[in-house]
Amino acid sequence: MSFLKRLLNPPAPPLTPLWAWITQTARDPVYYTRHQVADSIDGRFDMVALVTSLVLIRLERLDLRREQAALTERFVEDMDGSLRDIGIGDMVIGKHMGRMMGALGGRLGAYREALAEAAPPQALADALARNVYRGEAQDGAAEALADAVRDLSARIGATPVPQLLEGRIP
Repeated sequence: MSFLKRLLNPPAPPLTPLWAWITQTARDPVYYTRHQVADSIDGRFDMVALVTSLVLIRLERLDLRREQAALTERFVEDMDGSLRDIGIGDMVIGKHMGRMMGALGGRLGAYREALAEAAPPQALADALARNVYRGEAQDGAAEALADAVRDLSARIGATPVPQLLEGRIP
């Protein structure tokens, strides 16, 4: 491909279809209505971080490090763009991105532990109460969301790798 062609039609970043699936899934209205996730910037971030974490856990279990790194880069690019869209300036973008990466890392660890086979059933609801509801879950909301997250995690886990990387999760 010539330089001019690459400049005018740059290739899509890696895992574009998977990232599109993650963001579309995180925006599913059912989370904000039935499961009472806050329909706010923070609530939407929490859901993107949750779905991203579920996919990263699956990639981790498959030892697909390159894909984990590429997905994390997509998360960073998207969050950076989102911050800029809402008016966060260059002077403080790094601080915000550092917090977001820390939040993703913390959630990834919490969800990894909560979804482990040896984890007690309440562990996922507790992790969601802290990280999605930020300690303010209505009665039963975290437990109901935990059931939905387990189902989503099972769907991600059952998806063959090529389909997963193409964002074709049933």
